[in-house]
Amino acid sequence: MGFALSLILTAIPFWLVMAKVIPSSGLTAFVILAFAVVQIVVHMVYFLHMNTKSEGGWNMLALIFTLVLVVIMLAGSLWVMHHLNANMMPTMMHDMRNMP
Repeated sequence: MGFALSLILTAIPFWLVMAKVIPSSGLTAFVILAFAVVQIVVHMVYFLHMNTKSEGGWNMLALIFTLVLVVIMLAGSLWVMHHLNANMMPTMMHDMRNMP
């Protein structure tokens, strides 16, 4: 069951991109991201056998902790990159000419 779901969840996004079913690239990326999240859950349940009862719930607690750390790192990285882009890059051409 898990293998069949993995194949389907891989084939559908591939078909969406190759056949250009969705004209908007942003919407296509969002749909592919949704399929990726579903596929992660399928892999965790069917291949890693993760549930709330395995090993007294410690596996799930470790997964939640890992997800929190990943979200903090991604959000922090995006915040720093936006801050650097907003404050370090000249905003207009005349700003570039006035630079020493």
